[in-house]
Amino acid sequence: MSESNAFTFENKEYRDTYRHTVSHILAQAVKRLYPEVKLAIGPSIENGFYYDFDAPFPFTQEHLDALEAEMRKICKEKLPLERFELPRDEALKFMEERGEPYKVELINDLPDGEVISFYQQGDFTDLCAGPHLDTTGRVKGNAIKLTSCTGAYWRGDSSRKMLQRVYGTAFPKKDELDAYLARIEEAKKRDHRKLGRDLGLFMMADEGPGFPFFLPKGMTLKNTLLEYWRECHKRYGYVEISTPIILNQELWHRSGHWDHYKDNMYTTVIDDEDYAVKPMNCPGGMLVYKNEPHSYRDLPMRVAELGLVHRHELSGALHGLFRVRCFTQDDAHIFMTREQMKDEIKNVVKLFDEIYSTFGLTYEIELSTMPDDHMGDEEVWHFAEKTLQTAIEELGKPYQVNPGDGAFYGPKLDFHLADSLGRTWQCGTIQLDFQMPERFELEYIGDDGAAHRPVMIHRALLGSIERFIGVITEHFAGAFPTWLAPVQVKVMPMTDRNAAFSQNVMQQLEAAGFRCEMDARNEKIGYKIRQAQLEKVPYMLVLGDKEEEAAQVAVRNRKDGKTTVMPLEEFIEKLRYEVDQKLR
Repeated sequence: MSESNAFTFENKEYRDTYRHTVSHILAQAVKRLYPEVKLAIGPSIENGFYYDFDAPFPFTQEHLDALEAEMRKICKEKLPLERFELPRDEALKFMEERGEPYKVELINDLPDGEVISFYQQGDFTDLCAGPHLDTTGRVKGNAIKLTSCTGAYWRGDSSRKMLQRVYGTAFPKKDELDAYLARIEEAKKRDHRKLGRDLGLFMMADEGPGFPFFLPKGMTLKNTLLEYWRECHKRYGYVEISTPIILNQELWHRSGHWDHYKDNMYTTVIDDEDYAVKPMNCPGGMLVYKNEPHSYRDLPMRVAELGLVHRHELSGALHGLFRVRCFTQDDAHIFMTREQMKDEIKNVVKLFDEIYSTFGLTYEIELSTMPDDHMGDEEVWHFAEKTLQTAIEELGKPYQVNPGDGAFYGPKLDFHLADSLGRTWQCGTIQLDFQMPERFELEYIGDDGAAHRPVMIHRALLGSIERFIGVITEHFAGAFPTWLAPVQVKVMPMTDRNAAFSQNVMQQLEAAGFRCEMDARNEKIGYKIRQAQLEKVPYMLVLGDKEEEAAQVAVRNRKDGKTTVMPLEEFIEKLRYEVDQKLR
């Protein structure tokens, strides 16, 4: 970061400091207008900030509007933010006298010797470690927006009191705020939950919170995606397996998941023995490898699985297809020698490049290193981290290091995809693992005739199939490319007398392998076209007397709304090229 950018939003540290200061301005506005409200916490977050409040009334849009106006006044007052420290007993008394029980609890929970600091701005003081801007005048009042208010349990504990969390955002310039809000509005239009309902892709039911139901068109989309996934994996030398959903608890102890992940697992009892529903496919993959002996000649062994996994998520965290309790993980486990590690990592990245580019998704890579809660020797961890680092550097890929965020069994590369709105989604991952082959005593016979331990890559490309469908639904705003669209062609007879001709056209399209529907309702053609547009069908064939007499079809394109008349054979050829090339 150059010195000239140190105090701009290009610098994440400055951006977080700016927005954290705005969260204090929000808290000051709340205390001015509603002094009976109690304060909790107010951090900066990725796209703004929030502050949690304990209020005796629900915050409405009118409250938020009033708070925004007060925040603008505070900015104009140019109040200095002054830091001071107090000993623990004085800090407790300071907050007790102000009637702030949540701040008192936070102070009590600070470890001995921790510096207890406060920031004061005019008539307002808050417990805070900082840092902050030097004055409220640095904040542009007309570039602040309070965006929403939701419930949030104190300290994330569902047994504690529900507080009100006011979200907001802030920018140095109003035009930057306006651009951000425009993106948010566009994102709302693309919300996969709404599009999923409107396009008949999937549904949720009260009988199974977090367990998605795929509808016929959604299954067509999902199966088409998986057909492409399988075709790519076959070309890259993978074999496919399927492992059981429920396996006994002893297996999960052996894998380490029971010690590190059991709070997220569903369990059951079968024949008086404890079992668990798999949250991951890895242990089943280990058993498949152990099923028969292997030679160094078998390696690398690339084994893929579309495994249905279940993970317990808190109900408040569930979100459409993005956060569910049951999903299909497109896993692969690659068993290899140490000498093959770097080339296999590169091979996986090349597969990622091919598939992500098909959807027009770019990505950034994050290298996550050894966490505190890890298995295995640190020397092995550092070797694994270095191998990942070298492989992506040799591919010329830029990356960021995310210290301490690796899996408990090995370091990883996370691929953060960027969609058409510039939002990022963590989907793909490559995890290097020396630990699980050790725990499962996996072996291969080397060229020296001795037994050796293989190294393993855990690899997910799309991550969760369900989540990826949610991502591409929003990326394409429901207007899927022709090869992926649940319905590729809508056939629309102008009148009843064109029905037989339209039926014949549709049969020829289906015989050529395309997905079609016919709208033969007794409605005006304009109505049918509008309906097909709402359904985001790539092509509409409008068939009337002229088309029937000329044995041609009038093709209306979803992209530009233009209609072109051509022979059916020519349209089929055009459609086949578009599907085969997977054009967007």
